[in-house]
Amino acid sequence: MPAAPRARRARVERKTRETEIMVAIDLDGRGRAEISTGVAFLDHMLDALARHGLFDLEVRASGDLAVDQHHTVEDVGLVLGQAFAQALGDKAGIRRFGQATVPLDEALIAVVVDLSGRPYLVQELDPGQERIGDFDAGLVHDFMLAFVNEAKINLHIDALRGRNPHHMVEAAFKALARALEAATRRDPRIEGVPSTKGSL
Repeated sequence: MPAAPRARRARVERKTRETEIMVAIDLDGRGRAEISTGVAFLDHMLDALARHGLFDLEVRASGDLAVDQHHTVEDVGLVLGQAFAQALGDKAGIRRFGQATVPLDEALIAVVVDLSGRPYLVQELDPGQERIGDFDAGLVHDFMLAFVNEAKINLHIDALRGRNPHHMVEAAFKALARALEAATRRDPRIEGVPSTKGSL
């Protein structure tokens, strides 16, 4: 009788003089989210990531928000990437590639991911203004770059169209969620790691 597949869960904690962060993730969840970072817009985006990726995600963060949001947003991306990589494990049996195109009203965002072990980010997404509410829109890039570098994935984000910055960024997070869900999905036809090198 074949062994049951390994549970794809991880919990990572990180504490510095600037931030204190805990991320717990289950890649085979149901989209449950418990998010509290002190940055309301980031909470909203992480909730969308969990729900549309069907990942169970818990994020607790406190940071030097009196200075600005940068340290908290970037470090949450970093710790989320570490947890994602740990939960993914050896990547045996996964589909590896995923893509999704998601609309939100006038915005249409395409995301493609490769769980390649080689971090690279291409982000062609310009929200067109400095702030979304009290959130610095430029921090979306910093979050994505931190996540990509620690998760060790190749991520392309392309805005096909859009006018409303909130819609554009939210569609990007939802498309990322759907692309990651597709890429992390186990396929019984795949034996071992989906790479001609034999490792990812």
